[in-house]
Amino acid sequence: MLAAAFMGVHSQLIAQNNPTKIQNLKEGLAIQGYDPVAYFTQNKAIEGKKTISQQYNGATYYFSSEANKTTFTKDPAKYEPAYGGYCAYAMAFGDKVKIDPETFKVKEGRLFLFYNFRFNNTLTDWNKDEANLYKKAEEEWKKLNSKN
Repeated sequence: MLAAAFMGVHSQLIAQNNPTKIQNLKEGLAIQGYDPVAYFTQNKAIEGKKTISQQYNGATYYFSSEANKTTFTKDPAKYEPAYGGYCAYAMAFGDKVKIDPETFKVKEGRLFLFYNFRFNNTLTDWNKDEANLYKKAEEEWKKLNSKN
């Protein structure tokens, strides 16, 4: 099972202000410090700076520029990663798995993040059956949030 393949995952699960909001955070930091706006505007994973940060929904986001922070501040929900920042592929199986912030996909205005380590790039697997996996991930995410 997928869960067994990811034993030892040290992602931190934190309930936010909204008890149904679950996020993949490490010490309160979203997307491991990567700039959420850059994924959309530059189609790149760019590390943010600690000195340019914004709190939103119980998480701290870092930005690579003041302009990106301003963009985020205008509509922060637009830039939040899907499935609380957990791996989209793993979510299709109901698993909360850490991500590689440089392995991502922006589709239909949403940021999807994926696990990628050695020979296990889940974005590649996601792309092979995206429609089916997306549907499953949406269902699993709803179930997960309904438990909280």
